[in-house]
Amino acid sequence: MHNNPQRSAPLQVLIIGAGFGGLGLAIQLQKSGIHDFLILEKGSDVGGTWRDNSYPGAACDVPSHLYSFSFEPKADWSRKYAPQAEIFAYQRHCADKYGLRRHIRFDCEVAGAEFDAASGTWQVHTRSGEHFSSKALVSACGQLNRPAWPRIPGLDEFKGELFHSARWNHDYPLEGKRVAVIGTGASAIQFVPQIAPKVARLTLFQRSAAYVIPKPDRAYRAWELALLRRLPWLQKVDRVLKYIQHESRVLAFSVFPPLMKMMQLRFRLHLARGIADPALRRRLLPDYPMGCKRILISNDFYPALARPNVTVMDQAIREVTANAVVTQDGQRHEVDAIILGTGFAATDFLAPMSIRGLGGRELNDAWREGAEAYLGVSVSGFPNLFILYGPNTNLGHNSILYMLESQFPYVLDGIRALDGLRYLDLKPEVQRHFNQRLQKDVRHTIWEQGCHSWYKTADGRNTNNWPGFTFRYRQQTRRLELAHYECTR
Repeated sequence: MHNNPQRSAPLQVLIIGAGFGGLGLAIQLQKSGIHDFLILEKGSDVGGTWRDNSYPGAACDVPSHLYSFSFEPKADWSRKYAPQAEIFAYQRHCADKYGLRRHIRFDCEVAGAEFDAASGTWQVHTRSGEHFSSKALVSACGQLNRPAWPRIPGLDEFKGELFHSARWNHDYPLEGKRVAVIGTGASAIQFVPQIAPKVARLTLFQRSAAYVIPKPDRAYRAWELALLRRLPWLQKVDRVLKYIQHESRVLAFSVFPPLMKMMQLRFRLHLARGIADPALRRRLLPDYPMGCKRILISNDFYPALARPNVTVMDQAIREVTANAVVTQDGQRHEVDAIILGTGFAATDFLAPMSIRGLGGRELNDAWREGAEAYLGVSVSGFPNLFILYGPNTNLGHNSILYMLESQFPYVLDGIRALDGLRYLDLKPEVQRHFNQRLQKDVRHTIWEQGCHSWYKTADGRNTNNWPGFTFRYRQQTRRLELAHYECTR
């Protein structure tokens, strides 16, 4: 379709990333009659984080009926919470059904983009030296695409097998091996129960314990699937009910944090049921308020930690040697493999790309104090740039796909508005006013109750989470107000 990078006219829209954000927006572009777009994807298939995170036990912690596009329902999810392979297959289905593959360049990683004010276009270059020009640029890179590697002295000296859970080495046999797992976040609580029965010994190094509550998951029964196929409106009803149930949790996160006490009780019962040993139970008690970091859901994590071949270490790691992990107290734990469950560089957003706006200003410079954008979508000084799942649009309680579907109409409005304009640039006072209010709202949430999490920058600023109801966000993104932007003809 657009395989000739030498084409003279700029593209109408260039999208970076073919995960849920990029695919969903592309489908909406087509539905609104815009076909002059291209998606640049650094991987060799669609899927983003669901393509990359293929570790054993990978699954979603949002119910499947809620974690799919409202405009592309799937009646045959196998479970209440979809496993990774099914979500990835759903994304490929969306790409195929809507004929998106001819609009995608795979294995094409963007190195940077500069805005050319004279022509009102973004000049985009890739790592392989290709060059594209586009009127509108959309970043659909998400927040969970770059694995975070811990800074541990000697990690490079380790002679055994070392990999991050988001780059799982399926060719390495774990059977009978001594394995160290570093990190106890959302990925680790899924893969640890899968590998614990196979390995000779598993040593889990936790920096801080997580709050883990039961996962209300099970396979759908044959009669339920038959009913959903025959009566598609039933899934819509289930989706709405699940949405309301998840949305009500905002009350505890943002409106009235003392409500967390009820969830705390569920956590304590779950821990007591899963772990009989009082000493181990003490080590698994978090030392910060519930909800301050991501609350995790699992039915098999605690039973896995209670296995005789699993040890939980809450001593900090001092260093890694050629064949061992050494803790602060000088203990050496000899291992054959280290698996990092250390999450993602979530507050870096568009890094490592270099994005230059008006006057050559670098986005990383504009974001030195922490990333911010109006509605998470527009940044002043960076015209015709739209960010999907950008700063402060992550959630602790509901489906990110709901947030993405809220952003699509807003971005479409912006793209359509560019028809008669050279560029649209967000007014700085609009961004400032929006972010002052947002940071004020964040201050009253559970995330500010004294812990450090991936929701925040190193100096403690929350750049990731939306501090309120998602329906309020949808209301605010219903349409783009041109009055908020400087329109240059």
